[in-house]
Amino acid sequence: MENVVDGAEPKVVEEAPQPDAPGKSEPPRGVIAEWTVTILFLLFGTTTLVQAFVIPTGSMEDTLLIGDHLLVDKLSYAPAGPLSKHLLPYYSIQHGDIIVFRYPVDITQTFVKRAIGLPGDRIRIENKQVYRNGVKLIEPYTYHKTDYFDSYRDNFPGAPNLPMPKPGLDMLEKDVVNGELVVPPNHYFAMGDNRDSSWDCRYWGFVPRENIIGKPLIIYWSYDAPTERLANPTIGLDHLMDLMQNFFTKTRWRRTFMLIRAQPGK
Repeated sequence: MENVVDGAEPKVVEEAPQPDAPGKSEPPRGVIAEWTVTILFLLFGTTTLVQAFVIPTGSMEDTLLIGDHLLVDKLSYAPAGPLSKHLLPYYSIQHGDIIVFRYPVDITQTFVKRAIGLPGDRIRIENKQVYRNGVKLIEPYTYHKTDYFDSYRDNFPGAPNLPMPKPGLDMLEKDVVNGELVVPPNHYFAMGDNRDSSWDCRYWGFVPRENIIGKPLIIYWSYDAPTERLANPTIGLDHLMDLMQNFFTKTRWRRTFMLIRAQPGK
């Protein structure tokens, strides 16, 4: 299992079920399809199709919590082959998708964020509010947990007020046009839902398409544990003892088998 520091299906418009008889109705087809795919992944998936990850930090709160254990669908965003493109459900990345990717500055680390900007999009942030292509976004998934404004974080792009990796500085130098960030081809601009506490594209630059691993499919287990334990690639004695003593009380049962959905923002 890998740690995800801090990627959901395209939005499906479901048809209202038609009742067979008064007082009875069929479950929405979209829900049945999602659970069918999920069960198939659970039964037959390998690391080629799905991979397990754990969230050790809070940059995607409250969508994903510290201690959420995810299964990530590695198939949907994979390059389609000449035959497989007709047989398998490949998707392009959409606004609002949660993506799992290799951190561009250090590909040994894996991040999970939400895709806000696609190639060609123009992005700017004013007083914590995101504008895409000149349109103010309504983002029900975001949380602002500080009561102060940061001159760079909350009014972007601007002059950095902390040290940044070179890709982030290059982004500000080469890809800002008329006060807006223009996402280049084959790259994506992603941010955490916990906007005030997310180390994301604002600081280290774009996510290259080839770095994207897949999208979270389901939370198969969620356990209330601190970041320092979850960030450790091996299970330490303290964490093992905690599991033995508190498995039932610290497991977030309501999040078990929770499907993770995209929210595009409007």
